[in-house]
Order: sequence, then structure tokens, then C-alpha cells
Amino acid sequence: MASPVGASGSELQYRKFNFAGFELAGDLRLPQGTECLVILVHASGGGHSNPRNHYIAEYLARHGMGTLVVDLLTRTEQRWDNLTGVLRFDIPLLADRLTLVINATARDAELRKLRVGLFGASTGAAAAMVAAARSSTVRAVVSRGGRTDLAAQALPLVNAPTLQVVGADDPMILRLNAQTSQTLHCTQRLEVVKGATHLFKEPGALADVARLTGNWFEQYLYKEAACTS
Repeated sequence: MASPVGASGSELQYRKFNFAGFELAGDLRLPQGTECLVILVHASGGGHSNPRNHYIAEYLARHGMGTLVVDLLTRTEQRWDNLTGVLRFDIPLLADRLTLVINATARDAELRKLRVGLFGASTGAAAAMVAAARSSTVRAVVSRGGRTDLAAQALPLVNAPTLQVVGADDPMILRLNAQTSQTLHCTQRLEVVKGATHLFKEPGALADVARLTGNWFEQYLYKEAACTS
């Protein structure tokens, strides 16, 4: 099971991932004795600077889970996306980048033994679904207010247990997530947070997301769960 709340050894580490022609950056937390790594990505690729992703990452780290909050766009690409909003909807690009990061962690001596989960927000959730469909190393997926519908043809190919968390006062995403639930063939659940809108800014809403996320990864990323599933 996960380490107790307040697990030690989870200091923030800045990581760079060098690929052919570009570099991605992320923030890594590795609590002592962790058995898993949750990779967190956001809509515009700017998960590295997204406060809600860091909130979730800090919660997971306090519960003994390794986390990597990673950008899927370079700094130049992020500036362009801030002006145009185009790249955040380029799901093939984001999914390719996330797949590269997953593969990079599998080659890293410090990370390769950890079981991998994915956490995606907004269109980052679609990238997570596509990457999960491609990679047998992904053990679980969580979407927060995610456009999982944009994963389209990849959805029936996802084998990793998938949790979608959506605000009750976010009707469009709730409808789209319900459609995704009908398309998925894996173990899956749709959780609706009462009184929450798309960004979960309401008091206690993001804490509910963190709790649901932590419970899902505890259930599907640890040895005991893997042996009984």
C-alpha cells in the first residue's frame, strides 16, 4: 500500500527530457519507497506551471506516490499556444510527446521499476487516453474535467482502469464524459463532484478531485491491487 500521509523523501526535482529536436521539462517528486509514478499533464502542455496539477501532485506525493508534472510543449510552443490556442487541441502531437516521456521514464534507472499512471486535465486527458491505448506499461488513468472524447478511436483500445472526474456544474464535459464511458471497454468509473465547475475552483472541489484520484491510483498501481485484479 501507499506510504502514510507526510511521506518523506518527496523533495521537488527539476527534470529535463531531451528528444530529437526539442526538450521537455517537468517537476518530479519521489517519496522514499514509492512503488509508482503518476505522470500529470494539462491541456496546453503547460502542466509544469499549472497550479491545479501541482496541487494534485503534492497530494499524491504526501500519500507516498511518485509524481511527474510535465510539459508536453516547449516554451516556444507554449507561447504560440497562448496566442492561438491551437496546439492544445493537437491531440496527436500531445499524445506523441506523452508517449516519449513514458518511454523515457522506462529507460531511467531511477524510474523504470515504478508502475505508471497517467493524470490528464482538459485536452491533456485525451492525450493520456491515447498514450494509455498505445502503452502496456500504463496501469491506470485519471481525467480531471477532461476532453476524453477527443481520444476518439483510441478509447476502445484502452486497457488501463480509467476514472473520469467532472464537475456537476460543467454540463458539456459531463455529457462528453458520459459518452466516453459508453465507449470504453476497460474497468472505468465516472465521478461527479457536486457544485463544481470546469476548473474546480469552488471550496473543497479540488480536494475532492485529489481524494478520488489518490484512491483510484492506490487501487490500481500497487502490488496488492495488481495481484487481486
